[in-house]
Amino acid sequence: MELICENYPLTNAYDELIGTDGRPRPAAKPLFDHLASVDASVLEGRRAAVDAAIMTMGITFTVYSDAGNIDRAWPLDIIPRIIARREWERIEAGLKQRLTALNLFINDLYNEQRVVKDGVFPIEVLAGSKNFREQCRGITPPYGVWAHVCGTDLVRDKDGTVYVLEDNLRVPSGVSYMLENRELMKRLFPELFQSSAILPVDDYPTHLYDTLAALSPHAGGRPVVAVLTPGIFNSAYFEHSYLAQQMGAFLVEGSDLVVDTDDHVYMKTISGLRRVDVIYRRIDDDFLDPEVFRSDSVLGIPGIMRAWRNGKVGIANAPGAGVADDKVVYAFVPRIIKYYLNEDPIIPNVPSWLCMYDDQRDHVLRNLDTLVVKPANESGGYGMIIGPRATQAERDKFAELIKASPRNYMAQPTLSISTAPTLVGDGPLSRCLAPRHLDLRPFILQSNRLYATTGGLTRVAMTEGSLVVNSSQGGGSKDTWIVDVEAV
Repeated sequence: MELICENYPLTNAYDELIGTDGRPRPAAKPLFDHLASVDASVLEGRRAAVDAAIMTMGITFTVYSDAGNIDRAWPLDIIPRIIARREWERIEAGLKQRLTALNLFINDLYNEQRVVKDGVFPIEVLAGSKNFREQCRGITPPYGVWAHVCGTDLVRDKDGTVYVLEDNLRVPSGVSYMLENRELMKRLFPELFQSSAILPVDDYPTHLYDTLAALSPHAGGRPVVAVLTPGIFNSAYFEHSYLAQQMGAFLVEGSDLVVDTDDHVYMKTISGLRRVDVIYRRIDDDFLDPEVFRSDSVLGIPGIMRAWRNGKVGIANAPGAGVADDKVVYAFVPRIIKYYLNEDPIIPNVPSWLCMYDDQRDHVLRNLDTLVVKPANESGGYGMIIGPRATQAERDKFAELIKASPRNYMAQPTLSISTAPTLVGDGPLSRCLAPRHLDLRPFILQSNRLYATTGGLTRVAMTEGSLVVNSSQGGGSKDTWIVDVEAV
């Protein structure tokens, strides 16, 4: 069966599955051999079954920009992204190195601030941080770890180099979709999972629970872990409920928890109050405790910061961890790694210009037509501009935003990020595999030990030529296979 569209692969991008000679890369060869042996009608039937399963299982995400909050079925492309195990081992080491250094950095900022005093991290960057919480000064959480769950976005440039695009340290999402994608793909390609050495990802909930349980303020017994959600209208509510169920944890909203006069946290149940040891919070700092942050918050728990500060409850990610989740701070991470670990970064940053510095801002303003410009603290692809794809009017408007608030913007070159074969077309007879750009979000856990997922959530831009992979803006997803080629 011939699925490859004409003019594949692209000449200006690295393709994850297809080499420049048009042949599958070694790790992808079993997949393409299998596709060649399957009748088109069989593949189409399996694809339709996957779509039906997504609807039946209620695997959804919420798009806020539509008319109201609309739940949409999770978009899964059935052609996986494949990475050889040997390459992945280096990436995994780089991810663990990065989170280790970032946690040392965060703990330093809230205590001695040696990194500032030694001139490694500029005081003006810290002064302009929207996510630095004075309320957290003087605190050292268990193991000195603030960001227990990190989703690091990776991209590959046209020369094959893998870069870190950004670090997500506040409330990173997407891991449930990684897990569900794998379960669905096992149904679609059971033969390949039996014959190929595809490394598993389904141990993540166990590792997440162990990471959280290590934060319990008392030893012995099974800690009571609660997943704190803003509620059913949050875009990631599916993930909150999924992870709670997979871990055997309790799914709670702020109104379900109370803090007593001894700073213990309790959960309301039909049998009375039950003490909670660890909270995996999925709400932003601003809404966590109305006694400390926003007084009008109805999502948080009055007194929770007091309980955490006094060591009566563990919170992941810790309040204040977002100080390192800043695209301006990102530019200093290579220095941070060198400072705390005395190591060179295993995975490089994308070259960046910071608009808060006059010479770098001038460069950005002169080259808006070639650069990607991002705000420091937005997520989901919002608030940014891709210069080569923008109109002159859009670039002019963005120039004014940069001039008005230079600390809030940074710029990077427009990378020709890698592609992978993606099933496109409107019907069974017109479907073929065409290149679509993608990124990868692995998840890294840290408390008393480090763990990284074997792969992660691959997000793919479903529109031809688009670089925007976010599901909230029309992107899709792929299962990510880390394949031990030497074991096949």
